Amino acid sequence: MMKTLIITGASRGIGAATARLAAENGYAVAVNYNRNQAAALSVVEDIHSAGGTAEAICADISTEKGVLHLFSETDRLLQGQLAGLVNNAGILETQMRLEDMDIKRLERIFTANITGQFLCAREAVKRMSTRHGGSGGSIVNVSSLAAKTGAPNEYLDYAASKAALDALTIGLSKEVAAEGIRVNGVRPAFIYTDIHADGGEPGRVDRIKESIPMKRGGTPQEVAEAIVWLLSDKASYTTGSFIDLAGGR
Repeated sequence: MMKTLIITGASRGIGAATARLAAENGYAVAVNYNRNQAAALSVVEDIHSAGGTAEAICADISTEKGVLHLFSETDRLLQGQLAGLVNNAGILETQMRLEDMDIKRLERIFTANITGQFLCAREAVKRMSTRHGGSGGSIVNVSSLAAKTGAPNEYLDYAASKAALDALTIGLSKEVAAEGIRVNGVRPAFIYTDIHADGGEPGRVDRIKESIPMKRGGTPQEVAEAIVWLLSDKASYTTGSFIDLAGGR
């Protein structure tokens, strides 16, 4: 029976690269998306063309209803035993100082970037934990270097949500370690994805790359390689840990 993997926000960027690489490594992949169906179907087609197994599943993971739908559809469509979850979905809003942020923005950021990840982790644990009859598995949370820097004058709210995700990673890793589940995180930064356009500066990586020790931005594929390693048995004694992918920053 194939191992099933859920990747949230998998229609673009890091999520899409991870979906393709995970499928190459033998996972049946649930490619979650919220609005961009065409992009999600393109990822699925790429996987099918390479001989892999994948399904595109539309679900808004910022709502409990959406999370429950994602997991039930994965159970129905892929039918394999859930072996992994990549909490990749997240949003970024226009660069702004704290004094200019309104409550609606804060609610959007925290609901999409941390509440949904808690709910997805909850549903994954219910399926993977040996306490509940599962066979174990792996959760990888896609955080950000902003969790450590705070992203002042730009994305303070985003940074705080990612710091909360780091806390979830550490705490949950200890909570379920004896139940066959490993929980780790990656902290990418300065990666060439279109999330920077969501923040109002699509060329942000090129603007700051000279301040990065490696003098370049990173690629979604480089982040995907770290995620798939953490999911795999090659990382079998690794839990509660993080890989920073930020070119030395």
